[in-house]
Amino acid sequence: MNDEIFDIVNDRDEVIGRMPRARVHREGLKHRAVHVLVFNGRGEIFLQKRSMTKDTFPGAWDSSASGHVDSGEDYDACAARELGEEIGLTPPAPPRRLFKIEACAATGREFVWVYRLEAEGPFTLHPDEIERGEWFAPGRVTEWIRQRPQDFASGFVLIWKRLGLSGEG
Repeated sequence: MNDEIFDIVNDRDEVIGRMPRARVHREGLKHRAVHVLVFNGRGEIFLQKRSMTKDTFPGAWDSSASGHVDSGEDYDACAARELGEEIGLTPPAPPRRLFKIEACAATGREFVWVYRLEAEGPFTLHPDEIERGEWFAPGRVTEWIRQRPQDFASGFVLIWKRLGLSGEG
């Protein structure tokens, strides 16, 4: 995992170089990532509890699938790849882009494209990435974040607030 190569980007999300993952993170360089939010037909969101072996936010709740964009890869291809790698889902159509978040401290200096997809599961969770996953009503997630934001990866908290889902589910 530490030998992954990422594109380094400038403030306009334009590629300006390439470096190994460990160096990008150690030096706090801007790079790219995706988050995919999977909702079922009842409007519930599937969240993953990150593995305790993850280098950032171990054991925290996070988006349905997420990950770094590899060097030379585009955001859309990464979203589809991460769905397959993390939860074993090969969608019939690409996930829909919702919005982009600028690189900031909460995202770990990542520009993040956020996607939405409808699927019912069951999913095949990658044990090195995910401890477990569960479906939640959006109102429950909103209240949980309000009461215990530390239970979540900081990037997901930012995404959830930007999504603006309320307790209506």
